[in-house]
Amino acid sequence: MSDDPYRRDKAGIRRNFNHAAGGYDELAVLQQTVGDRLLDRLDVIRLEPARILDLGSGTGRLSARLAQRYDPARVIQLDLAFKMLKQSSRRRKFADRSSLLCADAENLPIADACVEVAFSNLMFQWVSRLDRALAEIYRSLRPGGLLLFSTFGPASLAELRASWSGVDDHVHVNAFMDMHDVGDALVRAGFVDPVMETETFTLVYDDGLALMRELKALGAGNVNAGRRRSLTGKRKLRDMLAEYKRRFGNDGLPATFEAVYGHAWAPEVKRDWRDAPEPGVHPLTFRSRAGT
Repeated sequence: MSDDPYRRDKAGIRRNFNHAAGGYDELAVLQQTVGDRLLDRLDVIRLEPARILDLGSGTGRLSARLAQRYDPARVIQLDLAFKMLKQSSRRRKFADRSSLLCADAENLPIADACVEVAFSNLMFQWVSRLDRALAEIYRSLRPGGLLLFSTFGPASLAELRASWSGVDDHVHVNAFMDMHDVGDALVRAGFVDPVMETETFTLVYDDGLALMRELKALGAGNVNAGRRRSLTGKRKLRDMLAEYKRRFGNDGLPATFEAVYGHAWAPEVKRDWRDAPEPGVHPLTFRSRAGT
């Protein structure tokens, strides 16, 4: 068993998002904003897909928009949390063109080369093995198929992480992948022409407790192996909140979120996804911009 303190607890992820499903859409303003901006990137890409795989589809909001955009394409909605898919099943306008799969992105229950587009909004930060998930996506894409995704970068929740660091050595905040590491993983999986860019959002909360409550309500609580297994004591929580206010407080408390957007293509002639990546230098394009 891995001793990585940031190893994801899949059972915990499933449990958290099942619990959050009923009220998710009302709270997920940032997640919806990032998803909308991810969809906007399709405006400059010519596609006529017959099948689209929406990984981490959640309540199906973006699945419905993909179905509307690419009528009459079929959308396969995949999520680890059954209750998220149950919420999605209530969006009946495109029910005849959708399939629901409760499954893990690291072990996709779909055939090889069966979709033209793999779409994923803010799911990659929940996978334990990114290389495995990308290998599965690569396998599922037809030659020339597109992977379009977003995830959170390492600057996300930097204030909360820094405030906890002075209190104890436990893992209190999820780790997030650097866009360069994601780009390298895309190349290893066999994708070509990857493009990555970042955008920074800063949300302001009345206090640190309001931020933590919102993360929990969204299903985005701490699911790392190195988290404290017992309840955090009131004194430590009070010390962390005081540190947050001392270091970052002015007019409200800021919480940074770094959104990473990326896309890449399956080559027209795909190598066997089980083969080792070819040696050599693979060009990547990186961009960044700030938002509020």
